Amino acid sequence: MWVTRTGVLLALLLALQWVTLGTKAFAGQYITGSLVNCVLAVSAMTAGLSGGLVIALLSPIFAYLLGIAPQLVVVPAIMAGNCALVLVLWALGRGNAPLWRKAVAVALAAFCKFAVLYLLVVQVICGAGASFLLGQSFFGAPVLLRPMIQALPLTFSWPQLITALIGGALGVLVSRISRKAQTKT
Repeated sequence: MWVTRTGVLLALLLALQWVTLGTKAFAGQYITGSLVNCVLAVSAMTAGLSGGLVIALLSPIFAYLLGIAPQLVVVPAIMAGNCALVLVLWALGRGNAPLWRKAVAVALAAFCKFAVLYLLVVQVICGAGASFLLGQSFFGAPVLLRPMIQALPLTFSWPQLITALIGGALGVLVSRISRKAQTKT
């Protein structure tokens, strides 16, 4: 059952990332990010911790391969942020937790994801590590380009909090509907 749930959620995540490729620029982050966070939330609350973590770790790899994640250097940071979201939602919002507890879990998980991404991308990659990363290459490709140092802080700051809140709320709704549908069958 775990493999099936995780596989279906992973396929859904990949499909949503692919379908939202056309939503470029600023609005694309809100659409794609919210939907990805929704799938992460559903996975944490229905597929368990291990299923949620698998999806949290694979999501940024797919995003990079599809051209959604801007540079490879941010993929590990996105993985860490996704894992923070999944861990908090799994710990506080799984199962038959009351709605108020799920709401608290969504708010705390969104803040944790935002904080992890802000610290890793804005403060470390674009802050302290920027001068080191600018001159480096990975298999011939530059690790960090100067325009990215200016663009990444906006992308990986407060919009992450908003998309995590939206996705978490949608995830709670979807997992509740899914749980009711499963009990009727």
